[in-house]
Amino acid sequence: MTFAVAANSGTAVAARVRGLCKVFGATVAVEDVDLDIPDGAVLGMLGPNGSGKTTLLRVLSGALRPHAGHVTLDDVDLARWPRTAIARRVAVVPQETHLAFDYTVLELALMGRYPHLGAFEVEGPGDIAAALAALEATGTAHLAARSFQTLSGGEKQRVVIASALAQLQNKGDGARLREQAPSPSTRPLLFLDEPTASLDLHYQIETARLIRRLHDSQNVAIVLSTHDLRFASAACDRVVLLREGRVLANGPTREVLTPAAISALYDVDAEVLAAW
Repeated sequence: MTFAVAANSGTAVAARVRGLCKVFGATVAVEDVDLDIPDGAVLGMLGPNGSGKTTLLRVLSGALRPHAGHVTLDDVDLARWPRTAIARRVAVVPQETHLAFDYTVLELALMGRYPHLGAFEVEGPGDIAAALAALEATGTAHLAARSFQTLSGGEKQRVVIASALAQLQNKGDGARLREQAPSPSTRPLLFLDEPTASLDLHYQIETARLIRRLHDSQNVAIVLSTHDLRFASAACDRVVLLREGRVLANGPTREVLTPAAISALYDVDAEVLAAW
């Protein structure tokens, strides 16, 4: 069953996906996906395990190349963007973060500044200021000197998001910005892959509120993948339903998350109650 795709006319588009296909061996992970990501949206991609959410997220961020179709950012094919330019415009928060060494929270936030540094260049005052501002935005500035490994799950998630925000802050001298993205006209994109997968209910609610706050205060568009209907309802203003690599429905959250659509997506009878 395929549901009607809600139109998004009159809204600026940060990224477009057309005819996207991605294959791993004999497995088709994403098939014939058309999708617009509105500039300034909080867009949730929902679906059961194996539905293609993470693969689509990785293609959208430039980490994977599609086998067919294309992704455009600011109406420019993502394949034409320099890697550094993509990293200054798009940041990804993975499901899990594993560190080889025991870094402090500030050191981890500073890792987000790598696209803004030249060869053999070390972080300067501007980079430290960007990292501290990102920690402040996520409510983790007071943890700056703490070891990342000593934090709770919710604190770790907020610090990793802070590192991604620091990555997106294009501030500094002209030399650092010499490899600008083509025709930058829309806001940065923050991708989060299953941001509440390992969090308890308290931190799920906290993360949903953080995402809305960052969207409202940090001039960033957000795309996240999740299988949690309640979380998507609380955090997202638009959702895309994916099943077996195909788009089942796409549109405003309240219009898309109907009992019929949820039944088609997860093979269960359910409805989404009021958000947190």
